[in-house]
Amino acid sequence: MATSALVPTVLESIRPDTFDEDGLEKLRFLFSDTLVLAALDLIDRESVIKYKKPWGGIQYEVYGSTANYTVFPGLPGPSPDNKSSSYCTCPAFAYSVLLSRTQIMCKHLLATLVAERLSKCIERNIQPNDLAALSVRHCAS
Repeated sequence: MATSALVPTVLESIRPDTFDEDGLEKLRFLFSDTLVLAALDLIDRESVIKYKKPWGGIQYEVYGSTANYTVFPGLPGPSPDNKSSSYCTCPAFAYSVLLSRTQIMCKHLLATLVAERLSKCIERNIQPNDLAALSVRHCAS
């Protein structure tokens, strides 16, 4: 079984009340120590923001050290099996995941997925005008 196929299983095993050394070891089995520690640091710094849209949608943003990135953890897949895919607007995702295929995700995406499982996302409601400003800010950076 490919490593990327194990990701959903490992993430589903993470629970807020039982995340311990075992959960950490499962993450370290799939991802480098550097990636896991960077993602957990983002969560500890409360950098994963979950915006709830008025019409029921959700958008994630991760505050990085140099910029903020929009993360899309569950995009519908274009393939016939309709597997979901993920995307982050950071340069590391573009290079390491999409171009060189040396990683299966960036620290922002991993932080978003783990924070969601641990109920550690900072939740904010967002209005349509705020969402438009958020989108423009990302296009300008």
